[in-house]
Amino acid sequence: MANGFEAKLNEYAHLLVEVGLNLQPGQTPRLAAPVECAPLARLCVEAALDRGARDVVVEWTDDVVTRQRYLKADQEVFSQFPDYQKAKFDWLLERGAPALSITGGDPEALRGVDPARIQAWQRASAQPTKPYYDAMSANRFQWTIGACPTRAWAEKVFPDKRGQAAIDALWEAVFSACRVTGDGGAPARWKAHIEATARRAKRLNDYDFQSLHYTNALGTDLTITLPEGHIWMGGADATPAGVGFVANMPTEELFTAPRWDGVDGRVYAALPLALNGNLVRDFYLDFRGGKIVDVHAQEGEEVLKHSIAMDEGSSYLGEVALVPYDSPIRNTGLLFYNTLFDENASCHLAFGSAYPNCVKGGEGMDEQAQKAAGLNQSLNHVDFMVGTRDLSIVGTTRQGERVTVFRDGNFTF
Repeated sequence: MANGFEAKLNEYAHLLVEVGLNLQPGQTPRLAAPVECAPLARLCVEAALDRGARDVVVEWTDDVVTRQRYLKADQEVFSQFPDYQKAKFDWLLERGAPALSITGGDPEALRGVDPARIQAWQRASAQPTKPYYDAMSANRFQWTIGACPTRAWAEKVFPDKRGQAAIDALWEAVFSACRVTGDGGAPARWKAHIEATARRAKRLNDYDFQSLHYTNALGTDLTITLPEGHIWMGGADATPAGVGFVANMPTEELFTAPRWDGVDGRVYAALPLALNGNLVRDFYLDFRGGKIVDVHAQEGEEVLKHSIAMDEGSSYLGEVALVPYDSPIRNTGLLFYNTLFDENASCHLAFGSAYPNCVKGGEGMDEQAQKAAGLNQSLNHVDFMVGTRDLSIVGTTRQGERVTVFRDGNFTF
């Protein structure tokens, strides 16, 4: 790695804590990271404490241990969520603890694992942790996701490189995507990016679209109805107390919620999906009345089907996001095999839960009212990429005006 890596890594750690999380003095953040990402995690802990954190709760993950557990642990453990883990999430929720997650695991760490075991654990863990993740999705506390290259991930992105050479190359791609140069100017660059994103979000909100129609040469022909009072969001979020934060670093998307029962047609994936430690490739989903009624994938079909079947809401959409094909991440020419990056290189959709603040007043509604307002309910949320170079999106306003939103994969405004 060229000289200056330490300066970039330090700038990145401070960016995650100070801009992404916007940690406030006296808060106790939760930091989750793979064990291979310890150098970055340690810098984040230091930055948090220097900023006035009361403490930092650190959780380590390990792909090797996780894989061994899924392959060899007793079947019963995957249907039981330990009380001590639930108590931890309740403790974090009670304190409104900000959450910093560092992603970087092996995209195929669970290849060959029985999908039913993965699904069982997701179901067992989802309900006890639901209050915590509901609060997160409603932005009741700050949260952000960053990334740290690991060897398995880096060699997947750069198959012609091995070991440290692959890791170094991926670090440069991560720094570039996150506007980190080592000169200390990343916060100012992010401020300008957030302001530009907000201006485009305002244009979308002013149109007040009733529906969006997607078409491309892959065969996508999908109509998505949007709820009345939907809100396009992107760039930065804020807690009810007005504390701003950036949930994803990097982020290039503008997103809102579709009506859970208002999606019809077929959509083809534009990129592979890293899902539950497996890769799903070359797939399409058919929708009728909002529900996924057919699925086909060249690779990973059973993994995808198990995810869609996790609960009733998993077979409906919860998010629609617009990302120009000509985006900084797409222009790297890299397939990251990591949703944090690939979803910001492509228009995407998500099956599963909707973000309540994507409808006016949604964060103050109970689940029944949210569903009546059009917001999907689920314990799941899986983003998949649909944007292509030739993607066309035509919006129809509530006054019946047709507006071309995307032409040849990019915004028209």
